[in-house]
Amino acid sequence: MVEKFVLATHNPGKLAEMREILSALGVQVVSLEEAGVSVEVEETGTTFSENAMLKAKAVCTAAGLPAIADDSGLCVDALNGGPGVYSARYGGDELDDRGRCMLLLEGLRGQTTRAAHFSCAVACVFPNGDTLTAEGRCDGAIAFAPIGTEGFGYDPIFLVHGMGKTFGQLSGEEKSAISHRGKALAAFAEKLGTYLRE
Repeated sequence: MVEKFVLATHNPGKLAEMREILSALGVQVVSLEEAGVSVEVEETGTTFSENAMLKAKAVCTAAGLPAIADDSGLCVDALNGGPGVYSARYGGDELDDRGRCMLLLEGLRGQTTRAAHFSCAVACVFPNGDTLTAEGRCDGAIAFAPIGTEGFGYDPIFLVHGMGKTFGQLSGEEKSAISHRGKALAAFAEKLGTYLRE
């Protein structure tokens, strides 16, 4: 029997990534649209874990199927860990990815400390109330200007620790191998595999 899970995202890239990782476990990952679910979850959590859990619980309840959600963002030391959980909304809804990058760079003008990390939390909620969680982190620093055209969000300004390249210069496969989301998904897949065997 194939287990069916709903992924709480409208991002086709995330859906493809999750399908690829979990297909090895005999798990079918469906989108919100395929599950016939339409829920808007207000991300009121103060951590990535809390927001991921809020989304997973809401989708699980609406779909009656196990639901997976993730939340991630950029945490900059000089900004006291910001934008953090507000990464996607940093500077307001009228800004696009490039606008958010430029705003962040402006906020760091004159800062010598540019250390930062990306963080990702994955949560899974089952109709029986069971939950699984996993987290991943990728350390780096903020570049002085955008470099590279790959990826999305803050990728062009995030220099990966020890690589001398931004996420914006890496292919999707290179990024997945070292990224916060890649690490969180790998840890989650391992936990899910154990859970399904038991």
